[in-house]
Amino acid sequence: MKKRTLVSWSSGKDSAWALYELRQFPDIEVVGLVTTVNQAYDRVAMHAVRSDLLRCQADAVGLPLHVLPIPYPCSNAQYEAIMGGFVAEIRGQGVECMAFGDLYLEGVRRYREDRLKETGIAPVFPLWQKPTDQLIEQMLAGGLRAWISCVDPKHLAPEFVGRRLDRALLDELPDKVDPCGENGEFHTFAVDGPMFRRPVDVRVGEIVERDGFVFADLIPETSAGDALEYR
Repeated sequence: MKKRTLVSWSSGKDSAWALYELRQFPDIEVVGLVTTVNQAYDRVAMHAVRSDLLRCQADAVGLPLHVLPIPYPCSNAQYEAIMGGFVAEIRGQGVECMAFGDLYLEGVRRYREDRLKETGIAPVFPLWQKPTDQLIEQMLAGGLRAWISCVDPKHLAPEFVGRRLDRALLDELPDKVDPCGENGEFHTFAVDGPMFRRPVDVRVGEIVERDGFVFADLIPETSAGDALEYR
């Protein structure tokens, strides 16, 4: 029997590709996505994606979305209490696994494993330790399309935010920047790929700097006339 699995969904390329990989696993049934949303801004934490755009994305991949509002600022104790309550709830609904798009940050993996220990929910890491230079090539070749939604200007020039993640952008990345942004250099919003039933059309709105990061406000595109489509 397949294991009912939720994907920890950041809205970015790694969680999207993790979904794609999981759908190839014969023993896994992905039954939904779960995302924490900043209550103050109604946006995905760090990625700064609007919650209405997040819902468009979930609909486009064909899965129900569990949105967990978190306060801003949010302490570790508050975060763990919210997540702990949710994990207990979904375990009661028959969910057996939670999948994450982490690549190689050992501390992050250990934290997730420790928090899920003895909950009855098993952590799954379908992308773990895949070389990021090879993985990003696989993503692009496989049809994944994404926008840069957030940049850490301490590691990457602000001019990269609001751009499409494509070959031209990868060629411009400084050598010290991980091509998947695994060290937090940048975050993305996935809009199309083999995990989508249809693309999510967006346009780039205001570019803002907040809390030491630079964000692009990605807006759902309802008017075909001025869409910045990524097809």
